[in-house]
Parts: sequence; structure tokens; C-alpha cells
Amino acid sequence: MEATDGTETRRESDKKCVTAQTSEGSCCHAKEASSQTDPKVQGHGPRLSKVNLYTLLSLWMELFPQQKAVFNNENEVTRGTGLVVVHERRVLGLHCSSADLHAGQVAVVKHGPRLAGCDLYFSRKPCSTCLKMIINAGVSRISYWPGDAEISLLAGDEVSSGADGGLEAELDAAAAEKLKSSSRPYMGVLLQPLSFSMQQYVEETSASCDFQEKVTSDLPAVDAGDLFRQQQWKNRDELSRVFLVADEARHRGLLTKMGLVTFCAEPYFSNLRQHMRDLVRLLASVASSVPRVDDAGYGFYLKGGSSTVTSPALSQDVIRHCIIQAQLLAFRTEDPKVGVGAVIWAEGQLGLCDGTGRLHLVGCGYNAYPVGSEYGEYPQMDDKQGDRQSRKYRYIIHAEQNAITFRSVEMKEEETTMLFVTKCPCDECVPLIRAAGIQHIYTTDLDSGKKKNDISYLRFDGLQGVQKFIWQRRPQPKSVCERHSPFTVANGCMKHPRQDSSEPLPSKRLCS
Repeated sequence: MEATDGTETRRESDKKCVTAQTSEGSCCHAKEASSQTDPKVQGHGPRLSKVNLYTLLSLWMELFPQQKAVFNNENEVTRGTGLVVVHERRVLGLHCSSADLHAGQVAVVKHGPRLAGCDLYFSRKPCSTCLKMIINAGVSRISYWPGDAEISLLAGDEVSSGADGGLEAELDAAAAEKLKSSSRPYMGVLLQPLSFSMQQYVEETSASCDFQEKVTSDLPAVDAGDLFRQQQWKNRDELSRVFLVADEARHRGLLTKMGLVTFCAEPYFSNLRQHMRDLVRLLASVASSVPRVDDAGYGFYLKGGSSTVTSPALSQDVIRHCIIQAQLLAFRTEDPKVGVGAVIWAEGQLGLCDGTGRLHLVGCGYNAYPVGSEYGEYPQMDDKQGDRQSRKYRYIIHAEQNAITFRSVEMKEEETTMLFVTKCPCDECVPLIRAAGIQHIYTTDLDSGKKKNDISYLRFDGLQGVQKFIWQRRPQPKSVCERHSPFTVANGCMKHPRQDSSEPLPSKRLCS
């Protein structure tokens, strides 16, 4: 009876968690959106809650592009998983499954005793093998996406020869539930509802960000709105296939096997599915902010270079993935006008256990007021509102500054350290970037060389010792004639330079 009572108590706490999160999320959004409903109050727009931000980052990390496919087969019993490690509201690690290790095992190898007191956000319910280790490490909380588990409960139903696989999944789910009910850390589902204003804000911001604006300026014949919507629908379909269970009956059965019985009752089940759909839709919008325009050859290329070679360390898919991480962080901004996100990764020399290969997270951040600031404590005006004393720029801490300040590991000179940021770094951040030892920057340069009243971007072009990879069309290599011929070309005709010689040029005579 004690074990049963303990399980029921934990399930009841899950039920309370759903209602509490729904209430808290609504309250949170009501507070954050209040500045938008009252035109007299100048405040920031809707913000992603930290719970939803970490959840979205975990989903996105599951899709980290890897050279070798990891558990991508729909009939595979073990599914790839993304993981975000958080300690005192600071992101310590972004991980994903590798060909050899699950995401939870990666966290144990990478962090070890530093996991004590951490919150872990998984894109799937971790298997019992991972759970027993991370519980033993002393984590504070384990949250997971309420879709299919890491040891797939859905694949076992579909595999023709999968009787053993289905049984293995059932046994693993039972063991995971036993670990859940008997462990000290909280384990369950944390989702907060998204307000309509948040969905609209993310879609509008993603459709008009610097990456979209660059495509619009370069390709005026392309309808930017249509391009964004096409990418958005495509991404939504792909993400829904991965993270959502289309059939409601199967989803209820899956939740029951995972020990989330209270979620199967109404109205909790409908609310849960709606929250999941909303988050997938939001992730699809953010992923569409950096469009795939393969025909036009867009990507991140060396600023001012004429070669098609990009970073020697990263592929275009990995760069885009990291930039979208920064885009997600930007929606936690406290800036009333412009949200900026930044992520710093380093390529180490050792350790291939993570699905990210040799990459490991250094730090991440978004632009915000100093830690502990109360709402409305600092000026909220931009350069078009009020006098200079009421403007925000002297108080906002930039995304790059927060990423450097709250880094989880030190930057090493022998490692290639890379900054991914959603806007061109300003003059205030450029010397910090160089001094911190960052070697590569991936960003846009729409503001480069400009001075916008309270903020200047004049120093970015002159930044020395840092390679700048800019979102642009693929630079065309010079033709063989241009590279090797001393002649110049004008109007399609070859010009020959005049020969400096004392000998007269031969006259043109007809030969008989």
C-alpha cells in the first residue's frame, strides 16, 4: 500500500503541476502582455517563459544535424533525445544522443558531480538506464516532453518482428516509473500555455528578422511573406511528425504506460495536446526565420571573401542550427524594441561522446536588464521616444555580454571558439568579443557601418583577429580568365594593355 500511495501521490502532484502551470503561465503572460494593452505604459512585449524556452531548446537539440544518423528510423526502438542542463537559471549544457550514448549518459560523462542541484529538460522521457544515473547524481528536477519515450512505446506496436522490442519498452517504462515514484528529485511534465499574443509576436518577429530582410533586399522578385509561410508550414509538418502523436487514442495509451495517468482525463488531456501543438508551431516559426533558400545559395560565408569555403569546422546545417538556438533565446528579451540572442560554442580536441561531436557549449544569453531588476525599474524608451534620459540603452545588457558573463566553461586558446548572434555586434560588444578570445562570429551585417542615435556599429568591420561569417548569398569564385589573365574585361570584350616598346607595331597588310 505504501508504494501504491506514493505513486498516487506523485500522480496527484503531476495533476497539480498541470493546473498550477496553466494558472502560472496565464498569470505570467497577463503581466508581461499588460504593457502592450495599455498604450501609456512602455514595456517589453510577450516573453517566453524559461520553462518553455528550455523545453523548446531540448526539442531543437534532438534535431541537431549529425554526420551519422542517430535513431532516426521510425521503427527504431531507441529514439534520439535532446537535453538542456540548467543550474540556477543558467544553461550549463546543450546535448543530444550520439551513436553510442543516450543524452542522459552524455550529461553524466560531461558534467559528473556538477549535475547536483541541476534541472534537466529532456525532449523524451529518459530510459531507466539514464534515470538511475542522473537521479544518483543528485539532480533537482527532471522534466520531459510528453510524447514518445526514449525507449519507444510506439515503435513496438509498429515493428512486425518487434514483440521483443515492445516488451523491452514496457519493462523500461515500468522501471522508469518505479524510479520516478521512489526518487527524491521531482520528475514530470512542465509546460506553460502560450498566449495568442505570444504566437503572433513570434511569427511577426521571425518573418521580419535580419535574415529574412537580407533575402528580401537581395531578391526583390521573391515574396518574402510567401517564402516564410512556405517554410513555416513545411517545418510544422516535419516537427509534428517527430514530436506529436496524431492519434489521440494512441497518445492516451502512451501516457498511461509512462505513468501519466492523470493527463488522460479531461480537460487535462485536451489542454496538454494544445500546449504541445502551440510549442511545435512556435518552434516551426523560429526555425523559418533563417530560410533555406538553396537555389539562391544562401549561407554563412566569410565577410569580404570570394571563396565558397565557409568555416573549416562547421557545416551550413550546424551553423543554421546554432543560429536558431540564438533566435529562441532572443524571445526571452527584456528589450522593448529588439530581441537579441547569442550562443557561444567551442570545438574541443577531446570527447566524441556527445551527438554534437567535438562541439561543447561555452555560454548563452539574451539582452536584458541586470539580474534581479523589477519590472519598470529602468527606462524603457527607445531613440524615438522621449528625451535621452528616458532611454534604455545605458541599462540593457547585450546578449553577447550576458553570454560571456554567464559562460559555463572557460575559453581555451587552443580551441576554436565561435559566437552565434542574431544581430550585428555593436561598438560596445566588439572589444569584449576580441578580448574574450572568440575566433569566429556568425551573424548578419545589415547594421554594420551604421550609427543609430544611441547605438553604433562602426567598429565591427574593423574587428581584427576574428573571422566574420555573414548571412549572404554564396560568393562566386573568379573565373579562370579573371584569376590568370592580366587583361581586364569591359562590355564582354577583352582589353589588351598597351605594350611599352620602342619597336613599331607591325602594320596590317593583306596577304596575296
